[in-house]
Amino acid sequence: MIRNHNPEIIAPPAQAIQVCRELTKHHSKTFYLGSKFFPLQQRQAVWAVYAVCRTGDDIADESRPEDAPRALEQWWERTQNALQGHPADDDVNRGLAWAADHYPLPQEAFYELYLGLKMDLDEMVYQTQADLELYCRRVAGIVGLMISPICGYTGGDETLQKALKLGMAMQLTNILRDVGEDLYNRNRVYIPADLLREFGVTREMMQQGKVTPEYRRLMQHLIGMARRWYREGRDGIPCLKGSGRLAVAVAAKAYEGILDALERNGYDNFHQRAQVSGLRKLAMIPQSWWGLQQQQFSN
Repeated sequence: MIRNHNPEIIAPPAQAIQVCRELTKHHSKTFYLGSKFFPLQQRQAVWAVYAVCRTGDDIADESRPEDAPRALEQWWERTQNALQGHPADDDVNRGLAWAADHYPLPQEAFYELYLGLKMDLDEMVYQTQADLELYCRRVAGIVGLMISPICGYTGGDETLQKALKLGMAMQLTNILRDVGEDLYNRNRVYIPADLLREFGVTREMMQQGKVTPEYRRLMQHLIGMARRWYREGRDGIPCLKGSGRLAVAVAAKAYEGILDALERNGYDNFHQRAQVSGLRKLAMIPQSWWGLQQQQFSN
């Protein structure tokens, strides 16, 4: 259900938005870079959305196993209350309540995020590519459904489906970057079992951190999948309104740059973290702007 929002923009609670901004900047420099191209009040709403998603993700990743289920239920209860205009006494939820009062944030998208975080807590074993796609949809694809109403968009559900695919591409990028970290620190493997079998890769090989020819081919396959999702998602960016187009285009290009870095690292995501330097990100801003001009001209 989408709450009736207030079309008259009232200044957000300053401290709440500052906390949301700092959370965004600290945890995702790439997302933060993109957010800076939104107009001020849209940018503040984007930070609030990111912050509530981040706090849920931190529960799934950082809480003690015995505490995490209850903490996640409490997070979901607080999130629902904030979306309905009754935030808990904390800055992240006050920021979300302000954003939900001014933009039509879909509660269903936040519920999907909650289900995705539960997949982590339940230590789901990913058997098929469909399992992986569902996870990517729930924990990141739906962020596209949260952000699109903030920028405004044309094209109806088709645009939302492309926004969903763009978020999925970013999540798959995160998974490919963090294979070693997820395995060694959290005992999680998101690559589905059927793909591991198909490419002749075992969990034991991954545990040893071996970048074998089989593992390289597996990474090439998954990078190709992520790039297809980026192409599909990028087609919807011209349907966003105003400077939101450039904001999303910059974030998407910077995230896709992580795949380039992974390739430069020889597909070693066990011992190296694929990163995009600040200079490379800055160079992507005019590239993203020019790419948007070409898309709009071709349409």
